Amino acid sequence: MITTKSYLPVKFLLINPTAPQWRAYNNHVPCRRTKVFRFSMLTSLYVAAAMPSYVNAQIIDEDVEPIDFDTDADIIGISFMTFNAQRAYEIAERFRKEKSKTVIFGGYHPTFMPEEAIKHADAVCIGEAENNVPRMIEDFIAGRLKPFYLSEPSDLKGLPIPNRSLIRKSAYITPYAVQATRGCPNRCTFCSITAFFKNTFRARPVHEVVDELKSVGRQVLFMDDNIIANTAYAKELFAKIAPLKKRWVSQCSIRIAYDNELLRLASASGCCGMFIGLESLSQNNLNHCNKNFNRAREYIWAIEKIHSAGIGVFAGIVFGMDGDTPDVFKKTLTFLNESKADALQATILTPFPGTPLFNELKRKGRIITKDWSKYDFSDVVFEPKNMSQLMLKDGHDWVLREFYSRRSVVRRIRTAFGYLSPWIVLKGTGPLNIHYRSRLKASGILKS
Repeated sequence: MITTKSYLPVKFLLINPTAPQWRAYNNHVPCRRTKVFRFSMLTSLYVAAAMPSYVNAQIIDEDVEPIDFDTDADIIGISFMTFNAQRAYEIAERFRKEKSKTVIFGGYHPTFMPEEAIKHADAVCIGEAENNVPRMIEDFIAGRLKPFYLSEPSDLKGLPIPNRSLIRKSAYITPYAVQATRGCPNRCTFCSITAFFKNTFRARPVHEVVDELKSVGRQVLFMDDNIIANTAYAKELFAKIAPLKKRWVSQCSIRIAYDNELLRLASASGCCGMFIGLESLSQNNLNHCNKNFNRAREYIWAIEKIHSAGIGVFAGIVFGMDGDTPDVFKKTLTFLNESKADALQATILTPFPGTPLFNELKRKGRIITKDWSKYDFSDVVFEPKNMSQLMLKDGHDWVLREFYSRRSVVRRIRTAFGYLSPWIVLKGTGPLNIHYRSRLKASGILKS
């Protein structure tokens, strides 16, 4: 049996695969102007932080640098979502067959599809990594690595501060991603986040978050799924971080507009913008997907309320729900313009494995492909109810082209100066819209 002492140090290479159009080749990073969409790998940094002290960890983000298949790493870890599954399997097979490396998987897709994933790996981490990784490393060293490792949700108290020197900081919109909470208590049927965290919501002690924020730069990204899910916690957090004078963005539900104190504290603490999942203008759609806490008829009022606090709104819209008919695209574009949404993430409804939506559509025979590379929010992978697949795809693309047309972007940026600070417009709204145009050009949706 190999002892820990005789095997030290262990070298662990953690890879985050990506689609071909975003992949770096020979240190050339494609679409540099889409840097705003590259976050700072916080999940991978937490995995590295969970390693035993005798492990030397390295992180490779395929968006930023190519994979070195001649690495001397002892273990190859690959973390991926559904749309990157095929690429992850290709990487794993090359390492296992050509280099005789041990490969372990983690992330959303392996958690939801462990039996599929294990066909391409030596072990699968199911769920959060913090509790699994130390056991996996110890078992690897002892020569008893098991195929599956299932973990209960991690305790966020004492969560280690990640070593951000493991990433190429200049490649990301900000290297200072911080997490205060994990999960979301809501049960939206299409949400893989809710499924992954099993409907749990946990929060770090506020003082630990504050201490970490003191060690990072001024511009911060809170990588929280719904930072206001526990309003009492959010209010305490915002009040405590206000003296730090940070500028930060995150994501939350539209319910922030309904709590004056919460909105005021968020603004006073340095909140510059929020990604908010509006999802649909149809209340029936919202009710059907268990997002009835959204009130579609109050969206314009709510966005105006958030704007009045000096906070930008990055709206999330999903096309293809069962209540959507062909007129949904023009109606949505009109709404987005009237509401003065500062940016848009328009996606096609995607039934990810592990979600109630996937199970429902599979049961009804409406899943039309399991080519995971198409589960990228831009392709139709199911049979829509009230329109053709082509109509859904074309409508989705049309909304993005219109919203991010050059004329629309210029108008939106000019308008934003009326309710957002110049800094937010010049450093946030403006770059986000311009970079989104670049991304849409690279994907072929926007032609000019």
